[in-house]
Amino acid sequence: MENQATKVENTELSLSACWERLPNKALFFGLLAAWLALFHFLGNSTFGYVDTPSLFHWMWNAYDSKSVAADDGHGKLIPLVVLGLFWWKRNELLALPLQTWWPGLLVLGVAILLHLFGYLVQQPRLCIVALFTGLYGLMGLVWGTRWLAASFFPFFLLGFMVPLGSLTEPVTFPLRLMVTKTVAAFCQYVLAIDVQNVGTSLMRLPDGYHYDVAPACSGIRSLIAIAAISIIYAFMVFRAWPRRLLMIAAAVPLAFIGNTFRMMVIVIAAEMWGQDAGNRAHESGFWSLLPYVPAIIGLMVLGRWLEKREIKATTATAEAGGAA
Repeated sequence: MENQATKVENTELSLSACWERLPNKALFFGLLAAWLALFHFLGNSTFGYVDTPSLFHWMWNAYDSKSVAADDGHGKLIPLVVLGLFWWKRNELLALPLQTWWPGLLVLGVAILLHLFGYLVQQPRLCIVALFTGLYGLMGLVWGTRWLAASFFPFFLLGFMVPLGSLTEPVTFPLRLMVTKTVAAFCQYVLAIDVQNVGTSLMRLPDGYHYDVAPACSGIRSLIAIAAISIIYAFMVFRAWPRRLLMIAAAVPLAFIGNTFRMMVIVIAAEMWGQDAGNRAHESGFWSLLPYVPAIIGLMVLGRWLEKREIKATTATAEAGGAA
């Protein structure tokens, strides 16, 4: 009987089975519809920029922005990733003792106040934070604290949906400087190519090619993508917070290495075949994937190393307990 119960527990639940086991469905989806309607009809007050009252329309416009300072297109994919992770955790979530938790109304109240403040001061990003805070509060209200604790990881990724736009400039500008200095130093001292960096520009002297590392080329796109991948990897594979934090922290140097590698390819292409060849390498969709290659390889190597250490530590603990 025990083996049969374990087998049932380990069976992956179908969509219909999940729907049947989910309690308080009518309450949650009714409150969810009202919450989303609030942000659709009274979500955005910045009519001078995007002439719509819908916060969702404002967000979509930010994701589709063609501004050189904006790089938030990943926001369209995040809901699919979060839903996929909730589906992956469905057995764990539905095995919890789910019940209403009335203090969730306090979380919802904080979200309403935050949205009101963001609406009055015309800061849609605050309203987005309020939107997600309220969703989290609704889940707590309907399904309790156990659900909130177990769903924190997938829900945390919704933070990547907040469009940053020009707010990333304090990060992108130092990154641009670091990339240009690193590429110039590597070219001069390793490859013996007389590439100079002037501010955020790379140029070959005299009368050679010239490139300016724009904000979109600073590596912020790859940094955000690698950070999201590392967070997903860390929470799906590891339970110890030190290992999770190490995986997440590794995203910064790995993204920098990857973007520097891409700029090196552009400079080498220009050195061998001229400015136009470097431009083609810069604009090519294939070569734009280069920053992710060393970064993902680095994450896999680091993750595998941490997994082995975790297995060794678990084995040592079990052996010590058996000896005792």
